[in-house]
Amino acid sequence: MTCDEVVAELRARGSESSKRTLMKHGAQEPFFGVKIEDLQILRKRIGTNYELSLELYETGISDAMYLAGLIADDAKMTKKDLERWANGAYWYMIGEYTVPWVASANKHGRTLALKWIESKKEKLASAGWATLSAIAATLPDEKLNIPEYKKLLERVGKTIHNQPNRVRYTMNGFVIAVGSYIADLTELAEKTAKAIGKVHVDMGGTSCSVPLAFDYIQKVKSRSAIGMKRKSAKC
Repeated sequence: MTCDEVVAELRARGSESSKRTLMKHGAQEPFFGVKIEDLQILRKRIGTNYELSLELYETGISDAMYLAGLIADDAKMTKKDLERWANGAYWYMIGEYTVPWVASANKHGRTLALKWIESKKEKLASAGWATLSAIAATLPDEKLNIPEYKKLLERVGKTIHNQPNRVRYTMNGFVIAVGSYIADLTELAEKTAKAIGKVHVDMGGTSCSVPLAFDYIQKVKSRSAIGMKRKSAKC
């Protein structure tokens, strides 16, 4: 399929009700309101396609950008590609999901994530924390820099409540990811989660809430799933 053909199908699959819901979450025009299950159907049909993913992302259409992350060839993405995607992510569904999915499975992902979390730009910093979480969720512990993750966890514990809105959200998610996927740091993540308590994030008037990190880790524990990695961050 060509980029134009994919965009035409996305337009046909969009719905006004989905658009209204997504706009409450921060989506901006242009977008069609395509449901995730429909994007997954297209993903299966298209498969992995590096060039098409770049073209779709460049359209600036949110549905197309999200799909781009699903079909991207993560290993082929260059450092410039990832930088361009991160800087072009204009709302959190792209910056905190699409970009981290791809970056976390790329050789440049860790380096870029560590750079992004230092940014004064809220969207870029939140993309960095989400990428570090995705790396923790998918990479075997022996390939992770555990001392580095420990320091980052300590940093979150000290600074989370002074961060911009979406950075607070992704930092909270980072505590959950470390506690759930890195067994050696679960205890420290639990202590950090208890210390930070409830994290307040403006969810844009939606019914969504910020999970309590400690409670979330306990649920993972109850399933005996601590340290069980995901094959991919994409969903």
